[in-house]
Amino acid sequence: MTMKRIFMTLALCISAGVLSATAQTNWQVTNTFHIGGEGGWDYVTIDAPQHRLFVTRATHTLAIDEDSGKVLGDIPGQVRSHGVALVPKLGRGFITDGGGSGAIIIFDLKTYAVLGRIPTMPDSDGIIYDRKLDKVIAVSGDGNALMTFSPDIDPKNGKIDPPIDLGGAPEFLASDGNGKVYVNLENKDLVAVVDLHSRKVIARWPVAPGGHPVGMAIDRAGHHLFIGCRNPHVLVVMNTDNGKVEASLPIGTGVDATQFADGHAFASCGDGTLIVASEKNGTWEVDQTVKTAAGARTMGLDRRTGQIFLPTAEMQPNGTGRPRPKPGTFMIVEVGRK
Repeated sequence: MTMKRIFMTLALCISAGVLSATAQTNWQVTNTFHIGGEGGWDYVTIDAPQHRLFVTRATHTLAIDEDSGKVLGDIPGQVRSHGVALVPKLGRGFITDGGGSGAIIIFDLKTYAVLGRIPTMPDSDGIIYDRKLDKVIAVSGDGNALMTFSPDIDPKNGKIDPPIDLGGAPEFLASDGNGKVYVNLENKDLVAVVDLHSRKVIARWPVAPGGHPVGMAIDRAGHHLFIGCRNPHVLVVMNTDNGKVEASLPIGTGVDATQFADGHAFASCGDGTLIVASEKNGTWEVDQTVKTAAGARTMGLDRRTGQIFLPTAEMQPNGTGRPRPKPGTFMIVEVGRK
């Protein structure tokens, strides 16, 4: 354990909780790791026990040390990678590859070696692992489907379960651990509720006044979904029992991810802002808008330390289009509580 980790752990013990909802909110950028290399970026997945983050970079996926920013491994062989799910008990990781007809890459968590490639559906995108159900769950944007399979799947010859039709294009998802999966349908402005036991969509809930929902996180204990919407730019707080929208909070443009931990909800936006919100006396409010860096639209949150990690790069003008990342400037921006 590094000295940084030791002091951080002591500080957390003294404060009686990393993200205590009653503590003063004062988040700021605490470090920037300059990684470099080629490729864009998408979702971030945290391996808290091993102090690692996994970041997909189109044709490859990086494993990065949380403390130093050192690249620990580089997993090759993707066409257009999106997300990573981890199953530590089996020593396996799973990467969605949305290129071509779609696939999921299975890799070894220790060696980063590719174990196999499972055919899926086009535009395989968001992916999670539900430990209670012991299922890997992913979505296919172009296939309008939810996909599931057991994490012990044969990496060479295994097949996914029969896909579940969602009736819209999914982006990201969350599971309640009891058989219900919530999926953002970004082209329908809806959340689809899937019962994995019957393998059917049992409800479709509007995200209005939000629209174009992309990022999603869940508070299982509090029965809340946190949905990042791009048009209009709001963070929607939705009840997981009945789909009621309990709050709609203003956020920045280009949101792509949300997180929740210990009473705080977060939304990372491509305009270089990170929104921090919490509930006070039954009302959700924005506590702080943290300035991060342009392009930092996705994030991972380490619940053991409270640190948030956002991938981005130096952005440069691109004529009349949106700015493009400058080659070789990929970085991880770290945000923590002051």
